Amino acid sequence: MSEVFADLHIHIGRTYTGKAVKITGSRNLTLTNILRAAKYPKGLDIVGVIDCHSPEVIMEIERLIHEEKLVEMEDGGFRYEDEVTLIPGTEIEVYDENCHGPIHVLAYFPTLSTLKDFSVWLSARVTNIQLSTQRIYENANPLQEKVKSLGGLFIPAHIFTPFKSLYGKGVARTLTEILEPSLIDAVELGLSSDTEMADQITELHDYTFLTNSDAHSTQKIAREYQKMDLETPTFAAFSLALKNQGKNKIIANYGLNPRLGKYYRTTCAVCSEPMEGFICSSCGSEKYTKGVSERISELANANANANKPKRPPYIHQVPLDFIPGLGPKTMQNLLDHFGTEMDILHRVKGEDLKEVVNAQLAEMIIQAREGHLQIAAGGGGKYGKVKKS
Repeated sequence: MSEVFADLHIHIGRTYTGKAVKITGSRNLTLTNILRAAKYPKGLDIVGVIDCHSPEVIMEIERLIHEEKLVEMEDGGFRYEDEVTLIPGTEIEVYDENCHGPIHVLAYFPTLSTLKDFSVWLSARVTNIQLSTQRIYENANPLQEKVKSLGGLFIPAHIFTPFKSLYGKGVARTLTEILEPSLIDAVELGLSSDTEMADQITELHDYTFLTNSDAHSTQKIAREYQKMDLETPTFAAFSLALKNQGKNKIIANYGLNPRLGKYYRTTCAVCSEPMEGFICSSCGSEKYTKGVSERISELANANANANKPKRPPYIHQVPLDFIPGLGPKTMQNLLDHFGTEMDILHRVKGEDLKEVVNAQLAEMIIQAREGHLQIAAGGGGKYGKVKKS
């Protein structure tokens, strides 16, 4: 049994030959570079890479296996240089006859053969199998059934963001409008919500909550993640942790304070100023992007005194690169002294930080990992900001 840190939503920007996968992703965000960054500087133990359906990414997996840098494990998943576990997956855009969509969903697969099978199946239902997050020309339920038939995991992504999510703009008031509940393994909250917010919706009480980065660059890997107890760092143990079975479980979710997220509050779609009514007081526009906090308030149906599920703590942790004054040189100095970002955020004592950086910055790092920094709320596609003390 061991404690592991896992970020399960990381995009691939380019293949090893330079072909685009996630067009908005960084050009150096290849599978190999993700695995290297997970090991150092991030210090993660498990990564879910969600563009592995792409044929050239599958070729890169096979090449890494041939080079003996990646080993397929008997209980599912792949071990990179015996330090990081890769859980291969895909993100798909669903817009079927039951959905006002689109919505994004995640699927993860245990083996290379099941990943290949799914890629072939998917290629007949998307315009370009090479690219990330393609719209599938298939209803949601057959997609769920296919994933489960291959021993995979099915997880709705960033479920509250205004665009391309389960509860987003004009999509659904209940997940049963689109998905088969029994074929959902967990739900991903997204950067603008947390456990307390999501548990206001009773139908979510049945599901484990995941907090992932949705990284489009190596820098953004592990801006949200979870700590898990796993018997082994494998796909099988991860699957059991989603059901809290055996000794496998999620211990804690580490995520942004929702106010740091890009869509926490409702903002004017024209000038991005906060809106409380239907007309922007700054520019007079009636167009707006509804914030996650307001959307959840619309959907909330759980009594405040009702029995809600017992969940792991959700820790409002501010990523290191959000901290004012913590630039690249200082970050590298911290890494040189302490190892990885997970070491800095979880293992290094406050007094040791103060021996490497000035006392004010050390205190901000301590407050960041404990969720005590003051936040200016984000919205309308702009992140919130940490207020300088």
